[in-house]
Amino acid sequence: MTNRWDIEAVRAAFPALSLSDDGKARIYLDAPGGSQVPARVVERMSAIMLKSCANDGGAFRTSIESERALRDAHAAVAAFLGAEPDEIVFGLNSTSLIFHFSRMLARDWKPGDEIVLTRMDHDGNVGPWLIAAEERGVTVRWLDFDPETFEYRYETLPDLIGPRTRLVACNHASNIFGTINDVARIVAAGRQVGAVTMVDAVQSAPHLPIDVAALGCDLLACSAYKFFGPHAGVLFVSAKLRDRLTPLKVRPASDEMPWRLAPGTPSFEAQAGTQAAIEHIAWLGEHCAGLSPDAPLRQRVVAGLEAATAYEASLMDRFLAGVTTIPGLKLYGIASRNRLDSRVPTFSFRLEGRSPRAVVGALAEENIFGWAGDFYAHEASGRLGLREKGGVVRLGLSPYTTMDEVDRAVAAVVRLAA
Repeated sequence: MTNRWDIEAVRAAFPALSLSDDGKARIYLDAPGGSQVPARVVERMSAIMLKSCANDGGAFRTSIESERALRDAHAAVAAFLGAEPDEIVFGLNSTSLIFHFSRMLARDWKPGDEIVLTRMDHDGNVGPWLIAAEERGVTVRWLDFDPETFEYRYETLPDLIGPRTRLVACNHASNIFGTINDVARIVAAGRQVGAVTMVDAVQSAPHLPIDVAALGCDLLACSAYKFFGPHAGVLFVSAKLRDRLTPLKVRPASDEMPWRLAPGTPSFEAQAGTQAAIEHIAWLGEHCAGLSPDAPLRQRVVAGLEAATAYEASLMDRFLAGVTTIPGLKLYGIASRNRLDSRVPTFSFRLEGRSPRAVVGALAEENIFGWAGDFYAHEASGRLGLREKGGVVRLGLSPYTTMDEVDRAVAAVVRLAA
């Protein structure tokens, strides 16, 4: 298998990358909050809305096409995650899906039971469980992280997880630090006591191949709009857990998957767009990794993500080489260029003497798009005392980012630091 990253061809797939404003090209470093989309995603969604705009379940052509789109999208997400099509649920976003499933899972919790949450997660994988725990009188235990290494304190797991643990929820990659976490280790500790295990893969899915069987989790969420798709959330629900959940649904709704656990009529266009985004990743496996278009979708997706990961490592190395020498810049995350396999290309930092909001405003004047804040990493930002200080500046690199864009962004930060 070859690995030849064709950045020009990769960028040509994204119409937004050719846009400029007043002669200034746009530099999209905002991908941790949502990526740009390939043309095929827009075209697929438009085709659904123009040519087969109907609910599923009917005998007529457009309804039949909607149901086909639904089934094809579930099969594509299953291939993306290493799951089965009847283990996939679509929703508005990951947070709403976790809220929905928290209601089902908490039905069996009793006072004295315990759940384990983390100080590093996006609050979408914390808030829903906190609310459920409060309602059911359940004790919450916290897996902390080391503020120097930005990694979980795995050695505390035996003290946190025990016979009364009902849920263990963690994140695969941090949306503020970029750390790739050893979720298989956390999941294994939860499974050993019979707890339900939940993984937030929103930040890892755009950058890493995900195999739910290898992770061993019961639930895993990710968001299509982070991996080149539309605003939609997807949730893997293991067949073992799925079959013992009592669905929250209206009485006439089907007990069959994929309708059994879906909260109402889905967005068929968003599902079709999600499938198209996954097909784009598979195309990366063909064009940049040399796989045949006839290879299984899962194989092409994994190859595409592995090729993207290799390219992103070169971008990360360039970025870190630049910013770690800037006086007054503090990076919140793994900074070693020898540990690029321990993080995704999401970088958070502060500049001495400047607020994060002021920094991203100055970058925006140069048409460099980034974020400021805590990005719903509520516990992490509070743990480090960042929340009341405006959080951090967050810049994210993508498979469509160029070396020149990295250099221009670093140069802009250098000027701001001076």
